[in-house]
Amino acid sequence: MKSDARIRTKTKIFAGIVIVSNALGNFALASGMRGRRTAAIVDYLAAIFSPWVAIGILLLILWLLSRMALLSWADLSYVLPVTSLGYVANALVGRFFLNEHIDPARWAGTLLIVAGTILVGRGSPRTHAGEKGRA
Repeated sequence: MKSDARIRTKTKIFAGIVIVSNALGNFALASGMRGRRTAAIVDYLAAIFSPWVAIGILLLILWLLSRMALLSWADLSYVLPVTSLGYVANALVGRFFLNEHIDPARWAGTLLIVAGTILVGRGSPRTHAGEKGRA
């Protein structure tokens, strides 16, 4: 497999992991924090050890590590727009699983994110040759 094709495949896989782990992590965190009172440090500690919040934290750790890996071989100017589909996933999760109201202006913004992602995704993940062994 050519280096460019290998990087493209790896980038798509990790972008998918970044998007899904972000959306699911935020969903779990939001679910776990609904109705919780966080007035004191002990409230935060209790929240951290609740199942939904703990799952959300673990998924967001996976999100961070995947994003770091992705940034190690792909350009920032490519990674940020492509992984911004996480915002779209978060809006959909909020609407359909958390019963949040999303007004037309927010949906329009979400569609603009999708359009931008399509434009950026058509380009190469890397615009420089990079160092040996990075791919």
